Amino acid sequence: MKTELKVKFLQHLNQKKQDRGFTLIELLVVIIIIGILSAIALPSFLSQVAKARQSEGKANVGSLNRAQQTYYFEKETFTNDINSLGIGISTTNNYSYSAAAITSITDDVANKARSLNVDLKGYVGGVFKNTVAGTTKVILCEANSTGQSDPGVPDSSTYCSSTLSRL
Repeated sequence: MKTELKVKFLQHLNQKKQDRGFTLIELLVVIIIIGILSAIALPSFLSQVAKARQSEGKANVGSLNRAQQTYYFEKETFTNDINSLGIGISTTNNYSYSAAAITSITDDVANKARSLNVDLKGYVGGVFKNTVAGTTKVILCEANSTGQSDPGVPDSSTYCSSTLSRL
């Protein structure tokens, strides 16, 4: 009898090892947890993607500002043609770039990055002639809201307009 009991016990242990696995409820709980974590993480991820795309516009407007300053020191005027600045900035999937006179092209110029995506903010930089010191002053502004509208122009070398925030 002892032998029969041992055999049955060993059979029972072997059967338990073969019955390993996940139940349907355990799998459902894991799927629900993954779904909740995805719902929390996805909006955060998408906002980080938008911030990365916005850094393109910010960096390029800063480059346009510096190029306008260099152009001014060489030719004593600003330019509306960003290609003549020679820095290779052109329209991308995220932004279109332009330059426009604020008061007159010899005094002030606005360099704009207009968003081509409703999730991105526009940027504008201003380069202003300082007649007293014979130098230039620069400002960089960000649109207060996202969208594809024209970001506008800064009011002066120290203040952005009401629709813009200074960076």
